[in-house]
Amino acid sequence: MKKYILIVGALLALLLIFLSAEGSIVSTITGESNNNLSGEGSTVSTITEESNDDSSIYVASSEFTDRDLEQEADLEDATYIEAKSDTDITISEEGVYVISGDATEVTIYVDVEDESKVQIVLDGVNIVNEDMPVIYVKSADKVFITTTDTVNYMETSGSFVSDGETNLDAVIFSKDDLVFNGVGSLEIVSSENGISSKDDLKVTGGTYYVTSELDSFEANDRILIYDGTFDVTSSKDAFHCENDDDDSLGNIYIYDGTFEIYAADDGITAAGFIQIDGGNITITKASEGIEATYIVINDGNIDIYATDDGINAASKSTAYNVEIIINGGTINIEMASGDTDGIDANGSVTINDGYITITCNSGIDVDKESYINGGTVIVNGVQIYEIRAEMMGGGNMAGGPGGGMRR
Repeated sequence: MKKYILIVGALLALLLIFLSAEGSIVSTITGESNNNLSGEGSTVSTITEESNDDSSIYVASSEFTDRDLEQEADLEDATYIEAKSDTDITISEEGVYVISGDATEVTIYVDVEDESKVQIVLDGVNIVNEDMPVIYVKSADKVFITTTDTVNYMETSGSFVSDGETNLDAVIFSKDDLVFNGVGSLEIVSSENGISSKDDLKVTGGTYYVTSELDSFEANDRILIYDGTFDVTSSKDAFHCENDDDDSLGNIYIYDGTFEIYAADDGITAAGFIQIDGGNITITKASEGIEATYIVINDGNIDIYATDDGINAASKSTAYNVEIIINGGTINIEMASGDTDGIDANGSVTINDGYITITCNSGIDVDKESYINGGTVIVNGVQIYEIRAEMMGGGNMAGGPGGGMRR
């Protein structure tokens, strides 16, 4: 009898230890997600808590200065320049420069002190080059490119030439921060990239039509969009941000704006994170609609048609968790036929609010424990209430009506 009591006591002790784990889950995930960069067929993960409710990283009021947001330049002390064919324009001092005129083979060089700011005001510009950028920022603290209430056009039609060790590859190419604003329009046509900044690229206003053979908007550190209207056709990525030297950079923030995107590869892609606080984003065609390591969608109207993944979190940066968090917005995802996923995370997905509709082969594909805490999620016409374990590692199943919420 004593031996029996000892055995029962040991079993009870083990049970108490198990229950004291406070919901800690150890899950073995079989199968392989479409974008599992590790190449392993199985993953073991320990989930100890849900995603932090304070999931946002950027706040608009902290990222844009008053001058960034000013849509009309102060022209009191401006210098006026008319573009003439085969004659480059060199800006070597801080100030405001108003450029106008039709010309060919003209590059506007900005080469000022590291702490100097330059504002280029486009007042009816039409410049076409064969192998050089139309605007080339070699040195500055920040360069503003502001459109007046005019139509402006820039094109580089042939193969770009390099500037020593600098690989020039965009119609507007900058080694330093760029800010686009204004009340007019700018059309860019490029044989390679449309706009490229090796630091930050901000847009706070204006209308942009960009057609490019490579990335349309490209930056190393951050792309920050406060507002604007964008019509983008890219043979690669429409918006691309990646920093090879610093994993904490390579981020995209969208506060507002209207976007019409057609991309052969990715619509909006960042190595680090993407945060969307609002706007009307229509991706009419892309391989990956929205892709980053960490994605937070707080609001906005988002419509995606994609041929691989609609929204995809993949491990591209060690600085952020592989995670998709949806706190609001109206999101409609339609996927091409085949091995495609509406929402795909090589980590976890947490849906706290919003109205999400997905039409696809596989609705939500995750590699870690994931949650629907609120909002409405409809997959192929059926509302789902949870993300089941069967969906881990490439499964196509979803929680059906009455499945309950996971918290």
